[in-house]
Amino acid sequence: MSRMFSKESIIIRQEPLSSDIFSVWLSCRDISAEARAGQFVGIYSRDSARLLPRPVSLCEIDHADGAIRLVYRVAGAGTAELSRLHTGDIVRLIGPLGNGYPVDEEKYHDPVLIGGGAGIPPLLELSKSLKNSNRTIVIGYRRELFLYDEFEASGGRICIAMENGYAGVRGNVMDAINTASVTGDVVYACGPKPMLSTVAAFAREKGIPAFVSLEEHMACGVGACLGCVVRTKHKDPHSNVNNARICTEGPVFDASEVLL
Repeated sequence: MSRMFSKESIIIRQEPLSSDIFSVWLSCRDISAEARAGQFVGIYSRDSARLLPRPVSLCEIDHADGAIRLVYRVAGAGTAELSRLHTGDIVRLIGPLGNGYPVDEEKYHDPVLIGGGAGIPPLLELSKSLKNSNRTIVIGYRRELFLYDEFEASGGRICIAMENGYAGVRGNVMDAINTASVTGDVVYACGPKPMLSTVAAFAREKGIPAFVSLEEHMACGVGACLGCVVRTKHKDPHSNVNNARICTEGPVFDASEVLL
């Protein structure tokens, strides 16, 4: 389990990647030292009316320079506030949060990384961390390409699906998988629940494990409020109910253990 920190962090740089998607690098050595692919941080607003942090997945982790990169879509007042900040501004973070992806390159040699929408950024750090794997990266975009060059530089075979057909295969990630006859020995995925449900079915059909990162509205981010739960196939030994907290037991789950 990673140690968790609440820290003030300096913005190193921020830039728009599209009309509503932004990339920000933050200096936070304590958090970066503990973080791994698939985890997230909570960002606190400067507005006292917004008490709870906004969860944002880690896109990249620079252990050497003590920095993290977040790539996020402006979806509300909290992320809109973040998008207006500049180099040198201070933000307060809590993290790293969640469990991250269970990477095992000795066991799995041909991973398939599948990301859609807001689930695309977390897979960049995962791809970079899989240094010895013959990986395939399947990315599903809605309207605009982002992070493509970074994924290409990370290595591996890339397959793209886009709803409007501007790049790659017209359609969704499963259309790209079927068109390219993608196979592997493990799936790592992040994206909206309908996508994850089809990805889990794909993994079952192929007889391979799948680890999925669930998206959910979170309040506290540390498991106290029980506001972000997923139905599980087995009862929690402590609460004796078929629920797990996405922010603490997740966000990454074995797809065979949750009801998608």
